Amino acid sequence: MGKLIGYARTSTTDQESGLLAQVRDLKTGGCTKIFSEQVSSIGERAELNKALAYLREEDTLVVTKIDRLARSTIGLWEVVRGLDDQGVGLRVLNLGGEIVDTKSATGRLILTIFSGFAQFEREMMLERQREGIAKARAEGKYRGRKPTARAKADDVQRLHGEGKTPTEIAKAVGISRGSVYRVIQAAT
Repeated sequence: MGKLIGYARTSTTDQESGLLAQVRDLKTGGCTKIFSEQVSSIGERAELNKALAYLREEDTLVVTKIDRLARSTIGLWEVVRGLDDQGVGLRVLNLGGEIVDTKSATGRLILTIFSGFAQFEREMMLERQREGIAKARAEGKYRGRKPTARAKADDVQRLHGEGKTPTEIAKAVGISRGSVYRVIQAAT
């Protein structure tokens, strides 16, 4: 009999309680090892890759919800197909209030249906968001996010002139190192 291996993810470090709740639910669900990370689903998910590499035949990858694993139905099924190739199942602890396991035909059907609904819901949300932004722009109420790095360019230049490293500058000013490099390069 295989092991239950958990994977938990939140998009940002601000969601610490959400990550802790996922880890708790995975432990309660019987997971013997849990991989967790705080990264956007479109970013490089190193812990997911580690979890996938750790899995052995007859193991089951466990997630609390499908959106922790993939952003689209196609992305989800790519993961499921990869798991199938390894002889590994997928268990979702909360899919419409039910536990769903891809090791059964019924579980695969339910996962297919709900992942389609989840993708549809996400696309509708993004469409409403775009419509709201377009309306706000037309009314002169939306200008987008204020460019943080440019607003702090003077501080970056000052600290750079004092001989601080880009890492030190990024930490002091509260922007990424990449932004520090762009500000420094733009000034030269």
